[in-house]
Amino acid sequence: MRSATARQFDWFPSGLSATVCLLAAFLLAAAPAAAQHGTTGGEWRTWAGDLGATRYAPLDQIDAGNFDDLELVWRYRTANLGPRPDYYLQTTPLMVDGVLYTTAGSRRNVVAIDAASGEHLWMYRLDEGERAAQSVRRLSGRGVGYWTDSAGDERIYFVTIGYQLVALDAQTGWPVPGFGVDGIVDLKQNNDQDLDPITSELAWNGAPVVAGDVVLVGAASRSGRTPPSRRNAKGYVRGFDARTGERKWIFHTIPQPGEFGNETWEDGSWEYTGNTGVWTQMTVDTELGIAYLPVEIPTNDYYGGHRPGDNLFSESLVAVDVETGERIWHFQFVHHPVWDYDVPCAPILADITVDGREIKAIAQPTKQGWVYVFDRVTGEPVWPIEERPVPASDVPGETLSPTQPFVTKPPPFERQGFELEEIIDLTPELEAEALRIIQQYRFGPVFTPPITRGAGDKLGTLFVPNGANWPGGSYDPETGILYVFSHTLTRILSMQNDPRRSDMDYLNLPAGGPGMTVQGLPLMRPPWGRITAIDLNRGEIVWQVAHGDTPDWVKEHPALQGVDIPRTGRKGPIGTLTTKTLLISGEGGRQEADGGFVTTPDGRRGALLRAYDKATGADAGAVYMPAPQTGTPMTYVLGGRQYVVVAVGGPQAPGELLAFALPEGG
Repeated sequence: MRSATARQFDWFPSGLSATVCLLAAFLLAAAPAAAQHGTTGGEWRTWAGDLGATRYAPLDQIDAGNFDDLELVWRYRTANLGPRPDYYLQTTPLMVDGVLYTTAGSRRNVVAIDAASGEHLWMYRLDEGERAAQSVRRLSGRGVGYWTDSAGDERIYFVTIGYQLVALDAQTGWPVPGFGVDGIVDLKQNNDQDLDPITSELAWNGAPVVAGDVVLVGAASRSGRTPPSRRNAKGYVRGFDARTGERKWIFHTIPQPGEFGNETWEDGSWEYTGNTGVWTQMTVDTELGIAYLPVEIPTNDYYGGHRPGDNLFSESLVAVDVETGERIWHFQFVHHPVWDYDVPCAPILADITVDGREIKAIAQPTKQGWVYVFDRVTGEPVWPIEERPVPASDVPGETLSPTQPFVTKPPPFERQGFELEEIIDLTPELEAEALRIIQQYRFGPVFTPPITRGAGDKLGTLFVPNGANWPGGSYDPETGILYVFSHTLTRILSMQNDPRRSDMDYLNLPAGGPGMTVQGLPLMRPPWGRITAIDLNRGEIVWQVAHGDTPDWVKEHPALQGVDIPRTGRKGPIGTLTTKTLLISGEGGRQEADGGFVTTPDGRRGALLRAYDKATGADAGAVYMPAPQTGTPMTYVLGGRQYVVVAVGGPQAPGELLAFALPEGG
């Protein structure tokens, strides 16, 4: 492995001298920063509201004084859109010119919906047969992309379950004849690797990112936790011509021979290692012409003995030219990753002022619970990110990096590692039992390595793998405050050799023993779900609140009867929406014991869509939803009326879209 010095970022484009690049960076950094304004015209034209992933809308009709008055004005049920109900509808719809466009149903149909009434306008479905049945990404998808030109041509793009890019006429829902073959580009072709059209595991359930005339598409393979082989498909990222579907460029997330970073895959491991894709959303700065790619972990998630070296560009943020795919700069968050800290969400563009200096910044929330903040032109960290020593691995064949990057500002927004003082303490009995349980495992700070089952008489390593997840955060460009939801999960890493399941030397297999709960309650004390507000101008946490009421199954737990339970917050993953007046997010619960349902004061079972004061985190209102939030809220104005739309679902509650607005004339 390379030494820790000077290996964090390398941003000089090929063919340019360091002097020229430094001068260009200085001029760009010195120029007045153009604010990221969020949505415009009352619409919502891309997955995160704008290409900067701010999820911000400068709308103020709905505020703290009337949020409780919101009424459900329409609902769009998806139960019949596919061969089976979809209980985990992750989509965020787009709204353009009075029409919502979204993926929906377990076949991943695309539908157009009247944004005022919820009326179904058109639907596109593609039956991919065995190709879809073999897919490793069979959810309904997180959304679609929208494109238009000066001639008024309007298109909707989406990626099918079987990994095909489809272009639809936005007015009719018909495939566009001049795009690919009959409106479809087979993403398993022209991928710089051999992929079987049916059995190859490469897929993606993200929403295409449309920047100018380029459509960006990511990739994901089977989760690397228990891969059957060290060989797997590589998650390359590509840019396609929005008019023709022709491939404009491809970025090799695992560098090939002769490409920058190939030497970080030692012993030829670049050839067979897979994954290392962008399974989540991407961000684009159209003024700079830069796309930002948050890249995941390689095969497998918890053992890297078959891929010695730092493994660029895994677990990195990579800035590329949006027109050519050429790398501009990168930063690797974890060297030789084995903790499944893959970059989970789109980074956020933020124009900030730090100590009087204007910076075009980019902020990347991560599973480590840190927000990494960079100058998005140069890749330079805004605040120091220090290489610090971390423990070595004692798993045979595993050589970890001797150091890892540690963020100095802002502070972590979520627990890191597994610390003794964080165990559940709602009662002395639960605390004592939790203490007995965790003594059977290794635990420690954020980069405590996995161990083999039985090493040192321990069942495995306890760690907390989740800070942010795929919904990411939202950002208020007027105040410079970033908001991010996170939930506390606990996982056991217990490495074992099992030739029956894989040709890899070690996999993380079920650890057995008492598991990760105390009488069914989480090992760690509440809150288990929270929203954190971070001032990016100062690099400080402004406030943090438990997000979501205590679910019924916790209130009714036999060990907690008569106990004054604090608001525990709810697990997700879910996302936030920021408007000119409020921070809005629904209660999650997919990973709760009963799906996270609560009983409201009027006796209804469901969840709440909540609003918070942006400055303080104080409750600013709540309205009832029939099921927990599964997508991320979006908002728009149509006919002078502001709407908030959110996807919900849960056990025995197939996914649907709910649209809220103030009473007409109110």
